[in-house]
Amino acid sequence: MSSSAHSTWVNIDLSIIENNVSLLARLSAVPVMAVVKANAYGHGIIPISRAALRGGAEWLAVARVEEALGLRAAQFKCPILVMGYIPAENYREALENDISITIWSVEQLKALAAVSRTIQGHIKVHLKIDTGMSRLGVSSNDALPLAVLINDTPDVILEGLFTHYARADELEQESAKEQESDFLNILDSINGAGIHPAWVHAANSAGSLYLPHSRFSLVRPGISIYGLHPSHERQLPPGFRAALEWKAVLSQVKILPPGRGVSYGHDYVTKGHERIGTIPVGYADGFRRTHGNQVLVGGKLVPVVGRVCMDQVSVQLDQVPGAQVGDEVVIIGAQGESSLTAEQVAARWGTINYEVVCGIAERVPRVYHPSSG
Repeated sequence: MSSSAHSTWVNIDLSIIENNVSLLARLSAVPVMAVVKANAYGHGIIPISRAALRGGAEWLAVARVEEALGLRAAQFKCPILVMGYIPAENYREALENDISITIWSVEQLKALAAVSRTIQGHIKVHLKIDTGMSRLGVSSNDALPLAVLINDTPDVILEGLFTHYARADELEQESAKEQESDFLNILDSINGAGIHPAWVHAANSAGSLYLPHSRFSLVRPGISIYGLHPSHERQLPPGFRAALEWKAVLSQVKILPPGRGVSYGHDYVTKGHERIGTIPVGYADGFRRTHGNQVLVGGKLVPVVGRVCMDQVSVQLDQVPGAQVGDEVVIIGAQGESSLTAEQVAARWGTINYEVVCGIAERVPRVYHPSSG
């Protein structure tokens, strides 16, 4: 029987987060900027950020200014970088809260300079270079002129310089090496102009672990903090563990007669007398509406049958004859000698582990062990 007070919930072990961050810090031998965007990849930004700092992280990184402001409201005093776009209307609040801003254009710099004239203190920016990801970032040819312009702008400090690898999580390294070479050339030209940003960073999780020359003065791990593999080709080394488990309970178990349709559309019809269980989890919780889903009941993999509903799914329990109402169901995690990883679920859903955990809905309670403090 499950002792949970919830019908479906996520267990997160904060000590595992601390351990994973500590491992990354030791392996990289440079300061760690823990990436906690997207609600810490679905794990919960506030408790995960606290655990990451306890594990040795010195920075936090987010994608949006709202995330950074939320951290400041929760009394986080550490350096915080917003790696994505910030509307100019939010510059003042970001600057007043000592949030470092990513910049890649002259227009951004002008808007920041205008704000700087209305507040006291310095504006800290990180210049992002597009070396091959082809998303945000100033082009290689325009990087030096923009760096010089930033350096010459009163009250604006070029605190950091960074890029982002597109293929660091692949065994093939030529692409990453080309990006690294481009980034190094830009860094040399900026240093040659007498400009020396305090923080230079490029390595995501895969880069931190497998591209040692990309560590520079700071690493920016995300997925590895949570104990999830950067990719099938780039697995985490020993010592890392997944911090998240997703569980539910059996809400009903019944025996249906032959020829009975199950769930909407009757896509599944019983072939004989079958034990069918109901689980209070569905696509509104982030459980994908795809065929071939499985969960763990009684330490055994059992198939989800019929269509996934908004709030419920049905499972075939003939191979678990002792299953009863209240029994624990594992969607991600271990039960007995069996397990279902986020990577296995992602493969069944035709996606990646990132999307699986980020997609667990907010309405699914997060339960932290030990207490998040």
